[in-house]
Amino acid sequence: MSTLLEKHIVELLQERNEKAISLLYDNYADTLLGVANKVVRNEELAQDVLQESFVKIWKKADSYDPSKAKLFTWLFRVTRNTAIDKLRSINTKSDKEIQIDVSDVYSLGVDGVKPELLDVRENLDKIEDKYQIVLEALFFQGMTQQEASDELDIPLGTIKSRLKIGLRELKKIYDPAIVALLLNFL
Repeated sequence: MSTLLEKHIVELLQERNEKAISLLYDNYADTLLGVANKVVRNEELAQDVLQESFVKIWKKADSYDPSKAKLFTWLFRVTRNTAIDKLRSINTKSDKEIQIDVSDVYSLGVDGVKPELLDVRENLDKIEDKYQIVLEALFFQGMTQQEASDELDIPLGTIKSRLKIGLRELKKIYDPAIVALLLNFL
């Protein structure tokens, strides 16, 4: 690919000109589909990854810095990371399905304890706001960690850290066995 065409595509992307997507697709789609297919090893899934990648590329076009990487390198990374995320998502879903069948939540010996009846909501105000928000989203709004991350616009790693710290703070208020029980409802 010529450097001039690459610069033109970058300019169009940064201007949010829709011609950029057409040019990207015409010049890079086959190669990026190959990248996605190599990771996910499924043609149909690879096509989904390619589509998601183009959406991410469009949304995050302003994050591309030509001084850090060539356009293709950036496109490659976005596509590869999207493919890896897709695989993780599929594996997580299948792991959750397996865990439902082998869950030990009922063998804890606390059949009478129901998290909705505990006064957790009332005691949340005893911990910092940033932990309250995460615990509220996960326990009372029924969000997954990824959904909470998206909804609250907080990185997934931060959600996980705040959950861990928030639960540690709740352990100071409650019996650790009850907090362990709450974890099984996530």
